[in-house]
Amino acid sequence: MIRLYDTIEPNVIDEELLKLAVEEQGPQEEAGQVAKQEGINFKDVRSLQLDFQNILRIDNLWQFENLRKLQLDNNIIERIDGLDSLVNLVWLDLSFNNIETIEGLDNLINLEDLSLFSNRISKMDAMDTLVKLQVFSIGNNMIDNLLNVIYLRRFPELRSLNLAGNPVCENEDYKLFVTAYLGDLVYLDFRLIDAHTREAGFAKYQYSIYELKHRENQMQNKLEEEKANIAELEKHKAAYVEYLNGSYLFDNLYSDDTEAAKLAYLPGVPELLETYKTKFVSICQNIFDYGLIQQEKRTAEVDLFYECLGEALSDNRDLGLKTINEFEKKHVKMLHDIRNANELQVVDAKMSECAEEISHLFDILMTYEMQLVEQLEESINNFERNIIDMVGTFVENVQGLMAQCRDLENHHHEKLLEISINTLEKIVKSEFDEDLPDDVRALFSDKDTVVNAVGASHDIHLLKIDNREDELITNVSNWCSGIVDKVHTDEHNRNRKRVKEINQYIDHLQNELDNLDFGDLLD
Repeated sequence: MIRLYDTIEPNVIDEELLKLAVEEQGPQEEAGQVAKQEGINFKDVRSLQLDFQNILRIDNLWQFENLRKLQLDNNIIERIDGLDSLVNLVWLDLSFNNIETIEGLDNLINLEDLSLFSNRISKMDAMDTLVKLQVFSIGNNMIDNLLNVIYLRRFPELRSLNLAGNPVCENEDYKLFVTAYLGDLVYLDFRLIDAHTREAGFAKYQYSIYELKHRENQMQNKLEEEKANIAELEKHKAAYVEYLNGSYLFDNLYSDDTEAAKLAYLPGVPELLETYKTKFVSICQNIFDYGLIQQEKRTAEVDLFYECLGEALSDNRDLGLKTINEFEKKHVKMLHDIRNANELQVVDAKMSECAEEISHLFDILMTYEMQLVEQLEESINNFERNIIDMVGTFVENVQGLMAQCRDLENHHHEKLLEISINTLEKIVKSEFDEDLPDDVRALFSDKDTVVNAVGASHDIHLLKIDNREDELITNVSNWCSGIVDKVHTDEHNRNRKRVKEINQYIDHLQNELDNLDFGDLLD
């Protein structure tokens, strides 16, 4: 097969092509000529027409971030890519190209109208994010399986579908299948779906659709459950107590403990383990519940601080604007009087008075800023104290609860060691009648082996308890220092920015005064 670009040089989407396309589509009258001379900002372009340009590859469109309509039909494009930045695109035409696979559309979440007519596509997929899709044209392609239609059920807004010219249309049940499985579709192959076709399709496929809906509901429920679980886990992580509301930490103590698995065969150990687990999990639950409560308190403290901060900034801004507005009313009159003065002595006096008023305004604005800095410094210091105290109390109580976990582990260790030594003594005296696996019996060759096995198990457990405690304390401490540092940094930057704004405004006023034109008076 001879492709078009075997004889014609493929074109590239470069700066020159884009400028030319935008200029041709813009107004041709005086406004268009002015825009042409001053340059066009691609961010302002809403519609772009690049059809019949012999384009092989989509590229260099990243500047068109506000583009809503893109026409790329009748080119030689082989892959859909280079569209990631066009998040505001509503209408996309890629018809009459050489595209074989649907891809590269993930970021086009606002797309409503998509045309892939007359390409080489054999499968409909990779469009999951196009939840606003209303019109989809994929006629004259290579789709030959009706099951492709089922994929389109995920688009609740889809009302118009064109599949004409695909092998799938030759199926005698094509229209009935499509209308049955896409119940909200209004137009198929540019024709209104009549009631008879819709009823016939439903009658033919109602049982299959019922089963499909049942599976879809199950899948949807599962997805919603997973999302809820993820959201809940994020909430637990924000409180630094994730996986403490159950037996996860206890189970983790034993996940790598091969010695404990062997010792569990000893008489009395399963009951001992069950008692240990119940008490250990109860303490973990206490840490979890306490952590969530403390997280709510910390969140409330942060929210209250930022609410008070916002009010203080708003009040200060309003006060400053009021002062500036009052000044500018007087300032405009003073400038008017200066311009209309007919004596240099009067001008000098009024200019001195105006300069004094500008200096006085500077003093007032800087006083407002100093007052605000003092107010915010006190609020920030109180906030810092409160947060540090809250985190300190939280850490202290968590350390106490973790100490209880260690006490339980120590008690369990002592009991396990006692059972193990008793078992060893019975084995030595041939008084032990229980059947034990060979690897378990091998532990009881001598006392040192038994003590070492029990001790190794104990050390693993204590290490994991210590690690979880360290993880919790480190994370909450990092959060505490992070938010305190951010508050101080934000206030420092705000103050510098505000002082700069005041100075720039005052400099502007002074320059305006200094550059008044007194040509007529001087003459």
